[in-house]
Amino acid sequence: MKRKKRRNKIVGSRILYEICDWSKAILTGLAVGFFVSSTLIANAQVPSGSMEETIMTGSRIIINRLAYMSQEPSRGDIIAFYYPDDGETEYIKRIIALPGETIEGIDGKVYIDGKVYREDYIKEEMEGSFGPYSVPGDSYFVMGDNRNNSADSRYWMDKFVEKSEIIGRAEFEYFPRIKRLSK
Repeated sequence: MKRKKRRNKIVGSRILYEICDWSKAILTGLAVGFFVSSTLIANAQVPSGSMEETIMTGSRIIINRLAYMSQEPSRGDIIAFYYPDDGETEYIKRIIALPGETIEGIDGKVYIDGKVYREDYIKEEMEGSFGPYSVPGDSYFVMGDNRNNSADSRYWMDKFVEKSEIIGRAEFEYFPRIKRLSK
C-alpha cells in the first residue's frame, strides 16, 4: 500500500514537472514570437488589387520593420505604411518620388524632375494626368503598380507619406506563392 502511494506520488510529480516544462517552452515561444512580430517583422495580407501584377489580391507578405533604421527608403521600394489621411489604415504601395523631387503624370507617363520615369513592372499604361507635386523633405510619393485601380498619392488629401508613417519594406510574398519583393 505504501509502495503504491509512493509510486503515485512520483508519477504525479513527474506529470507536474512535464506540465511546467512544457508551459515554460510555450511561454518562451510566445514571448519570442511577440518580440519578433512587434519589432523585427510584420505579416500583412494585401486586401486590394492596387499592386497587381507584382502582388496579387489576398497575398500574404513579410514586412521588414528594421529596413530603414540604417538606410533611407529608395525609389522602387514596396512599403507598408499608415494611410496619411487617417494615420491608422495600413497600405502597401511603391515609392515613386523621393524628398525634394517634383513628380507629375502627363498623358499616362510619370515624370520625375522633368524626366520620364521608366517602370518595367507596369503592365497597363496609366490613364490621365496628375500634378505637378513637389515632395517635401522626409516624405515620399507612392503609387500602386496597377495604376488605373489604385487609391494612392495622386488622390489623397495629404499626398505624401512621411518617413515616420512607414511601417517597413515588403521583403517576401509567402502565400499563395513564394516571391522576393525587395531588391
